[in-house]
Amino acid sequence: MDTTPSTSACSPACCSPTPAAPPPEPTCCGTPTAATESSQGCGGHAHQQGHAHGHGHDHDHGPTTASCGSACQATPLSIPPLAGLAPGQQRLRLHIADMDCPTEEALLRKHLAGEPAIRALHFDLLGRVLSIDHDAPDPAGLVQALQQRIQAAGLAALPLDGQRAAPVAPAVPVPLRWRMAAAGAAAVASEALHYLGVAEAAVIACALLAVTLGGLPTLRKGWVALRSLTLNIHLLMSLAVIGALALGQWPEAAMVVWLFGLSEMLEALSLARARDAIRALSALAPETAWLRLPDGQWTERPSEQVSLGAVLRIRAGERVPLDGQVIEGQSSVNEAALTGESLPVPKQPGDALLAGSVNELGLLLMTVTAAKGHTLLDRMAQAVQEAQAQRAPTQRFVDRFARVYTPLVVAAALLLALLPPLWLGGPFTPWIYKALVLMVVACPCALVISTPVTVVSALTAGARRGLLIKGGLYLEQAHLLKSVALDKTGTLTEGRPALVGRTVLGTLDEDGLLRHAASLDAGSRHPLALALLEAAAAQDLPLLPLQEFETLPGRGVRARLHGQPWHLGNETLARELGALSPAAQDAARRWSESGCSVLWLLQEGPQGWHCEGLLALRDRLRAHSADAVAALQAAGVQVHMLSGDQRGAALATARELGLPQAQVQAPLLPEQKLAAIALLRKRGLVAMVGDGVNDAPALARADIGIAMGAAGTATALETADIALMQDDLRRLPELLALSRDCNRVLWQNIALALGLKACVLALTLAGWGSLWLAVLADAGAALLVVLLGLRLLRWQPGAQTVPGASRPIADAAGGGR
Repeated sequence: MDTTPSTSACSPACCSPTPAAPPPEPTCCGTPTAATESSQGCGGHAHQQGHAHGHGHDHDHGPTTASCGSACQATPLSIPPLAGLAPGQQRLRLHIADMDCPTEEALLRKHLAGEPAIRALHFDLLGRVLSIDHDAPDPAGLVQALQQRIQAAGLAALPLDGQRAAPVAPAVPVPLRWRMAAAGAAAVASEALHYLGVAEAAVIACALLAVTLGGLPTLRKGWVALRSLTLNIHLLMSLAVIGALALGQWPEAAMVVWLFGLSEMLEALSLARARDAIRALSALAPETAWLRLPDGQWTERPSEQVSLGAVLRIRAGERVPLDGQVIEGQSSVNEAALTGESLPVPKQPGDALLAGSVNELGLLLMTVTAAKGHTLLDRMAQAVQEAQAQRAPTQRFVDRFARVYTPLVVAAALLLALLPPLWLGGPFTPWIYKALVLMVVACPCALVISTPVTVVSALTAGARRGLLIKGGLYLEQAHLLKSVALDKTGTLTEGRPALVGRTVLGTLDEDGLLRHAASLDAGSRHPLALALLEAAAAQDLPLLPLQEFETLPGRGVRARLHGQPWHLGNETLARELGALSPAAQDAARRWSESGCSVLWLLQEGPQGWHCEGLLALRDRLRAHSADAVAALQAAGVQVHMLSGDQRGAALATARELGLPQAQVQAPLLPEQKLAAIALLRKRGLVAMVGDGVNDAPALARADIGIAMGAAGTATALETADIALMQDDLRRLPELLALSRDCNRVLWQNIALALGLKACVLALTLAGWGSLWLAVLADAGAALLVVLLGLRLLRWQPGAQTVPGASRPIADAAGGGR
């Protein structure tokens, strides 16, 4: 967010979400952006370098990115819903315990299609939650009607109030495990007895026992699908089992039904792992917190009962229960589970604490800034759940393919059962058997389930690395990016100035120059003043006492030090006092050309006012910005800087980053950033990275909008498609690597699922196929693609992804890929 410092106090409007397309001169807390105030600084204080230095001790002159204090920084990350609700609509959430496969989704869509009040359906298969947008005047009556329709589909629905999480149930109940074990024993016994030539009655009895124990749920679902005229895996498997029994293939029917039931059980266990990985994000925060009572005593309370502003105690080794701000104590906090940063982060009063992070050293006291359900951790888990419910491009392709592929193969099976006997003569039995095998091969379950599991695993892995990706579309597109446009202030830089140089022109040395300037600025909250005070403190320079302090609006400040008059301000002030010398003007011009704001330290002597020296201040580059830019360029992505700051400052930053001048555009108004993004889009996919209100239009226009999550404003976070929860641009090349690996696994799964089906089809046509082999291939493919997709839960970037990146700590799912 390229802005100059602000003198205005924080207003609530700054911290509240604003429209995605702000007016040409956006403001935050009443402060124009740098692009609109190139010659006007704080409080209208003119300054040649675009940064004013008018001081006042009665105002907090923080920079625009921080002038709102903790209020802006504590704004919880707001994740937009799956789809915006139209006026007059409501959203109803139902938990459907047996809904975890696209088969159930298709069946429910058909059964709910006739309900007139329904406007949209949103399926969260991993969470087993169906969200329904409706405009029914009687919501209670609608719930009853929906429960009846869902029951007709062979499922049960439980309404969920508000944002209450779905109840947690075991993926495979214990009775089902024992029943499947018994069915497996009966199926194997049937096959063995048939092989040994034992009495047919014993073979039939074992086979029927296997079908009864392991196949009744499948047959019941197949009957529901038949009544609904829905062609799904349960109907196909039911036809295969019934057909095998009709043909007298008793052991075959037993093995088919058991293998299919076993595959569904293993698939449910595998999907539960992905479901648990999402749930584990929220589980990182403890359920209780130590709360300070009004009398100063401490008590342990459930986290959901802790209100905003409450004071909590975090001892060494404990996890932070809620988002907050340190008010007492110093420590190092491990935030690896939230941001991917492997090194502990030092914390002191005024620093933010994130729920789920671990206090490693000393005792900390904090005030709560986000209640339970609104912490960054809760929002991350919610974002991953909602993102995985939105179909990625590959998933939409697979769904379209399956809708065509399954009916075609079933039609081919019917033709295979009828045409050869009618055309060539001979018995129907062997051709009907081959047709049954082909119908089992027609099941697209492995093909369809592979995509959502892979995408949600990658989304979860990204969240653990501090990459909050709001949809599979952006995850899949990231590795195709041709250009990345970066804002400067607050994105590539920290958004606050620092002392970068001094020019001695009088009797004071460099330390004396800084000491006098910092003394004149003591007590001011202007960002330039804070930079001087920070530099003086770093060198342990004691400040001098002030007398007769006065602010000079638009020019600077004046006071007496040791009884002598001193001024600190801009070049306008020096000109007024007649303190401009050729040497001072040359030095000031050189600092200005390098993108610095220049402060003039002036003293009155026997022969009038003269300049004792110049102090140059400039926004600091983020620690890892250069590494991130280098990694993006190494990946073949063209990096551009779009800045609202003055061109000199932008070019100076570009030189530090190694960016060519041709890829720097400054100064730009918000609408000019829009035009720059539109031009870049003509060359291919483009991402925009920013943090401010004036970046929101460009974030929306880009193919992928990426917001700085920690320092970013609420508007930028709302508009962006991806948020970097730690303000570390090294996550950008990690995003490209994660996208590339996710895309590779997606196509590996598609090739594996289709390849196994093609092999079974070829064996069947050659006369070597069998029903149990078809089921084994289909079940094996489903299990393999799920396991391959779950590998991404353990994803970590390779050492080559980001030069100089610290070695990440292994996440809860395990070590590297």
